[in-house]
Amino acid sequence: MVNEPKPTLPHPLPGAVGLSHLSAYDWEAADGVCGGSPHLHLVCTEAYVVTGGRGAVQTLSPDGYQEIPLEPGSIAWFTPGTVHRMVQGGDLRITVLMQNSGLPEAGDAVFTFPPEVLADPEKYAAAAALPPGTGPETAAAARRRRDLAVEGYLALREALVAGDNGPYLEFQRAAARLVRDKVPTWRELWRAGALTTAERTGAQLDALADGAPAYLGEATAYEAAPTRLGGFGMCGRRDEYALPGTTLPYQGE
Repeated sequence: MVNEPKPTLPHPLPGAVGLSHLSAYDWEAADGVCGGSPHLHLVCTEAYVVTGGRGAVQTLSPDGYQEIPLEPGSIAWFTPGTVHRMVQGGDLRITVLMQNSGLPEAGDAVFTFPPEVLADPEKYAAAAALPPGTGPETAAAARRRRDLAVEGYLALREALVAGDNGPYLEFQRAAARLVRDKVPTWRELWRAGALTTAERTGAQLDALADGAPAYLGEATAYEAAPTRLGGFGMCGRRDEYALPGTTLPYQGE
């Protein structure tokens, strides 16, 4: 029996975070709002760092419904289980920082599709998938996906605003059921990325305390630039980096 090689992240970004740049979709949805596809993450906190334009992020959580304004220089972040929807106010551009490098690309994101789609893994996978590339066919599929997510989101929001958190809680449970089989893969990615990075800091602290910081002899620098511009993300057009665990789907080498 041949053991599969374990994932490694040779040059993770600080804290082993994920990184991408987004320009919010300007497609109008059923409620007259332009923006992205509402969704949640199961184990990752996500942060928006606004670099241009105006807009907002709408969230659903045990706190209820919120709309947080976004403008250049502002930061908003949301913890696992928070449904979030980026909305366009005019040329909104953000840099996304994502906890646990590689996990969102490995499936740690569930769209707010209607319950009948969430209940069927095959239907969900078909509704969430996009054709490859950045052409008109992919754009049309991304818009259909966004519209289906908004359909489910608006029902969740209406119930939550009315004081009924049942549909929101059931959506969280449905999302957890959809991703359960992915957990072993996520665990390996977490160990290779965020956990290994934290443990490395512990080892460095030990070396400093012992007065033997030999690891400083390995100091170096790296650089990278986006390798795909204008991809179709959940919230908008996305500039991506071909760094393992940073934006693109993880591929062990």
